[in-house]
Amino acid sequence: MHDAVIGIDEDRKVLFVNDEALKISGLKKENFVGKLIQDVAVSNDLVRDLIREIVNPDAAKNSTAALKIFVEGKENYFEKEILAINVIPTGEKESRFIGQVIMLRNITPFKELDLAKTHFMGTVSHEFKTPISSIQMGLQLLENERIGHLNEEQGRLVSGIKDDTQRLLRITGELLNMTQLESGVVQLNIKPSSVQNMIEDVIAANKSAAENKEIAIKTNVASDISVVNADSEKTSWVLNNILSNAIRYSHEKSVIEINVVKLDNDQVKFSVTDNGRGIEEQYLNKVFTRYFRIPGTKTEGTGLGLSISKEFIEAQGGTIAVESEIGVGSTFYFILKSDSFKD
Repeated sequence: MHDAVIGIDEDRKVLFVNDEALKISGLKKENFVGKLIQDVAVSNDLVRDLIREIVNPDAAKNSTAALKIFVEGKENYFEKEILAINVIPTGEKESRFIGQVIMLRNITPFKELDLAKTHFMGTVSHEFKTPISSIQMGLQLLENERIGHLNEEQGRLVSGIKDDTQRLLRITGELLNMTQLESGVVQLNIKPSSVQNMIEDVIAANKSAAENKEIAIKTNVASDISVVNADSEKTSWVLNNILSNAIRYSHEKSVIEINVVKLDNDQVKFSVTDNGRGIEEQYLNKVFTRYFRIPGTKTEGTGLGLSISKEFIEAQGGTIAVESEIGVGSTFYFILKSDSFKD
């Protein structure tokens, strides 16, 4: 087999190891087969990583998707799978656990392709920003009455170009954020940040879109909350994304509520509630998945905004989720930890 394979019995004694597993671990067969795998793990970092969830099942929840291992001087990535082996002995009805098989699949070629894709997206997105900025500057000049007046038709064309430019800029920004997250270069600047300032900035950024649909935005910030320990820029980005989505999917002349409340264990909860069409139950666990868009929606988007929001919030040790009911509306919320709530 091309995959690395290690077999252990119910007592965790190593029964067999193939050549690929020996090459990856750097161990000799006589130092592996017949030994208790936890004893081998004492002097081998790779084996220790492999058996972490066997020894401690709770560790599986926090394990990374891929293992990075240096094999023959080259960086390789492997996907781990642990299979429990159960058999039904002859003449018996109940199955019996007899051991486990640990498999490591080499996914390095896929990782390299993914990295190439990330670099490509980052380069293209970055290069797009320069011409988009030039277009915006040209639009500002066209709208300047000191240069000349536009007739009604010209004004509509300029307005349409302006909207499309903003859409391109938003998509470019989302792609740049995604490439930064994938490459692991995002740096957090967590410090006491004004909750009121974040909300005011987000409302101001979405004021025009809300007014176009005659949507009222109401805010309710608990009196015992003034600051939260967070990356203000990234948290505002998340709040802005959620609010802009709420406006986009809300009915005209409806109301959107932004609430900030204090929870137990020094946590603060930001929520945005709309009265839109709601989200079907089968899609609730998918809305934070990259590139996912709810089938049947007519609004434009990349399907990246909520995925990036999830990454930004979880990077700060928080959680993000959604509650929704068809015909009633949706509430997107995120919870951040905070050591202090007052200035």
